[in-house]
Formats: sequence, structure tokens, C-alpha cells
Amino acid sequence: MPGHMEIILIIFIILLLFGAKKLPELSRSLGKSLGEFKKGQKEGTEPDQEEGVEKLERQEDVEKLDVVSPEEPETKK
Repeated sequence: MPGHMEIILIIFIILLLFGAKKLPELSRSLGKSLGEFKKGQKEGTEPDQEEGVEKLERQEDVEKLDVVSPEEPETKK
């Protein structure tokens, strides 16, 4: 874990690289990126319930259909 001096040095280097004007914008974009990452990670680990419901609905629709077997062709005598 970095100490106080290391953290101050890192902040100073970031200020030199990006400038004080772009720092809030950089922080905002970093926060949004982390939020999107966590959201994607959460969605990836949860089972997709909507997909399961759609599959069941499609299966029920298929079961409701009347299946008619094709008639056998008549042979000429």
C-alpha cells in the first residue's frame, strides 16, 4: 500500500501530465468507465431471465400449433 508521499507524488505527476483544467473531466470519465464495467460485470454473472421467458413463450406457441401431417400422395392405378 503506497504511503502519503507516494500518493502525493502520483497526484503531482497526473497534474503535470493532464493539467488542472482536464483533471475533473478525466475523473468524470474514469468514474463512468468504472460504473459501466461494474454494470457489465453484474449483467454477465446474472442469468438472463428475459431470454428464458422468451424461450418458454416460443415453446408454448409451438405447442399450440396444430401439426398436420402431409397427406400421402395417391398412386395411379
